[in-house]
Amino acid sequence: MTVNEILNKKGNEVHSILSTITVYEALRIMGEKNVGAVLVIEDDNLKGILSERDYARKIVLKDKASKDTFVHEIMDKEIVSVKPTDDLDYCMDLITNKRVRHLPVLLDEKVIGIVSIGDVVKSIIELQKNTIDHLDSYIHGTKA
Repeated sequence: MTVNEILNKKGNEVHSILSTITVYEALRIMGEKNVGAVLVIEDDNLKGILSERDYARKIVLKDKASKDTFVHEIMDKEIVSVKPTDDLDYCMDLITNKRVRHLPVLLDEKVIGIVSIGDVVKSIIELQKNTIDHLDSYIHGTKA
């Protein structure tokens, strides 16, 4: 299964913000959209990503105020991304080794979607279930 297949199932809606808003405003948007991260996009270019983890580690634990701190001050600028043609194994490798939870999907340097660790794990479980069902039907001589 590829990233593109995940996007086809879940949709490719991307929630983005500008780096010039406050962290508090970004958190409010994340809460409204019920997402754990938002992309920072300016002039159609991906500049960074802001996650709940960034807030916890760079605001709360450092005793800063989210209403006085701007997104560009704490966003992650080292973005780990994937292409639509990348497969689940590659995504899991990035998630595990780079310790990220969200992977922006880029096509020709433009954001076309985002996949989360949850999306990848759900897809892997679905593939494994299909394999188990197929093997079960093979063993029992029935069609799946």
